[in-house]
This record gives sequence, C-alpha cells and structure tokens, in this order.
Amino acid sequence: MMCGLCGNVFPDAAKKLDIEHPRLYHYRKDFAAEIRDNKLNSMALIIGFPILLAMLGFALGMWFGIGPWGILAALLIGLVLVLTSFYSGDQTILEVSGAREADSETDAQLINVVDEMRIAAGLSMPKVFVIESDAANAFATGRDPDNSYVCVTRGLMETLTRDELQGVIGHEMSHIRNMDIRYMMLVAAMVGAIILLSDLFRRGWWWGGRGYGRGRGRSYGNGIFMIIALLMAILAPFIALLLQMAVSRKREFLADASSVELTRNPLGLASALEKIEARTFTQPLATASKATQHLFIVNPFRSFTMEASALFSTHPPTEARVRVLQAMAGMPEYASPATT
Repeated sequence: MMCGLCGNVFPDAAKKLDIEHPRLYHYRKDFAAEIRDNKLNSMALIIGFPILLAMLGFALGMWFGIGPWGILAALLIGLVLVLTSFYSGDQTILEVSGAREADSETDAQLINVVDEMRIAAGLSMPKVFVIESDAANAFATGRDPDNSYVCVTRGLMETLTRDELQGVIGHEMSHIRNMDIRYMMLVAAMVGAIILLSDLFRRGWWWGGRGYGRGRGRSYGNGIFMIIALLMAILAPFIALLLQMAVSRKREFLADASSVELTRNPLGLASALEKIEARTFTQPLATASKATQHLFIVNPFRSFTMEASALFSTHPPTEARVRVLQAMAGMPEYASPATT
C-alpha cells in the first residue's frame, strides 16, 4: 500500500511485498514531530502565494506597459481581498452553511466538549454553531482565537461517541489555535486575487494592451512578454489552486496531530474520521459548496483513496490520516515514517 501524498510504501505493504523498510518495527509517530514538520511545510507553501501574485503582476505590468508597477497593483488587489475576507468572511461562511447558534439545553454535551477542548488548548470560548443536517461533518472559522466559531452538524453529534466527538472538536480547536482559520482565509483571498488578475488579462487581451516595447525601439519586447504574460495568466490560477489544496492538506495533518496533543487519545479521532467518511456519501451535506469544502474535517464531496493521487484534493486520504493517528497510538502494524 502506497501513501497517496508521498508515494512511499507503508510497512505492512512492505512486509507483504518483501521490501526492506527502515525502522519497520520500532518507529512510533510522535505528535510533536508531526506538528513541527507540518508547520514548516505549510508555511513554505503559503509563501508561494505572494510570490506567484507578484510574478503575475510583473508579467501583466509589462504587457500593459506599466512595468514593475504591475507588482504593486497585484499586491494591492490581494491586500484588499484579504482585508475583506478577514473582516466578513466568517459570517458569510456561517450564513451560506445554514448554521445557527447552539442551544445551551439541546446542545449541552457539544458545548461542554467545546469548553473542555478550549481549556486544554488555552483558548477563549469560541461561539458554537450547529447545522441541522443528518450529514456528519464539522468546521472552524474566524479570524483569530478571540473571534472564532466551531460548527458541527446534527448528524455528527448523533453518530459519534463522546470520545470521538472530543477528537473532532480537538481537531477544530487546533485549527483555531494553530491560526489555520486565518491562514486559509488569507490563502482563499490570494487565490481569488490571482484568478481576478488572470481574468483581467484575458479581457485586456481583446483590448490590445501590449504596452511594453511601444516607442522604445525594442520590437522583440512585445513578443517575449506576450508569451510570458499569456503563460502566467493561464497557469497561475491552476498553480494557485494546487497550492491552496496542498496547504489545506498539510493543515489537516497538523490539526490531527494537535488534536492528539489535546485529547491524548489518537484512536478517538481515528474512529471519528472513519465514521464521518462512511457517512459522507450516504448522508450528503446539502449546504456545503466548492468554496467551503476545504474547511470541513472531511471533504463533503469527494473521497480520495490511498491508491489515488491527492494532488487535486483539499484533504489527505482519510486512510492516511487514520494510519498516522494509529501510529501515534503505538500500533506497530501502522507505524511508518512515510505517512505524510
């Protein structure tokens, strides 16, 4: 069996295939190492967005004859979208998801579990919301730990045991503590800016920009920068979406590991993920959308197996996440340094 993220062979598969695997019987996944590795990886990916935005701005600036000023224009557009998302994105997400604030009597257990996990995380109490749906899923949103929301479906509460619910809420509280809620808003805004600039270029193509080289005695300038700008306009949105999905996958692994730090019970979350995955397609979440799918603990639309490429997924394969959690629990048949 191969990891859908890195392509490495898991130890149990290595044994069956008679492949030599280092640390096959002695490796135990440590949540502190998992947190550290995923933070470094996700930050490296996030840095790629402003670089990509600046490159696109430069290419379009040369195309429209404003030169390096295109970089400033691109970054300003990105900043406006980031600020707009930062101050109003969470409320929009809750509204389109059909969420309502949890009731202190009807949803007492949920509120108690959220309170337990926020104490373990050292955070202030987030606002708790419920989606009245038989689907099983959950997400966190907000702009910082003091302005955050945890939202779960009715089906999730009815499906999971208390230990499993703790694992899920620990995962969502980890998204808040690790600032994933802010990162993903920033990433979504950057992707929006890149798509907007690419669309502007496509429209400008018909307006006949090509300002570079006019009146400057450099006839080759138009041709070179026309090709560069065209390639950037075509490829930048695609690259940005791939980066967004990669960041989302890394933050999911990070939140899983951080949840174990809070609950000290990796198998609770592992069991919850398996139940949510199984219920996703029998009880779909009608209010989920392509714009919000990356927020949920399990993708509400599509499941990726270990054999499939996870390149186009907002989440790692659930099986990969479960294996990491089982490795944290010290289950030797699942322990592997190649689970991410």
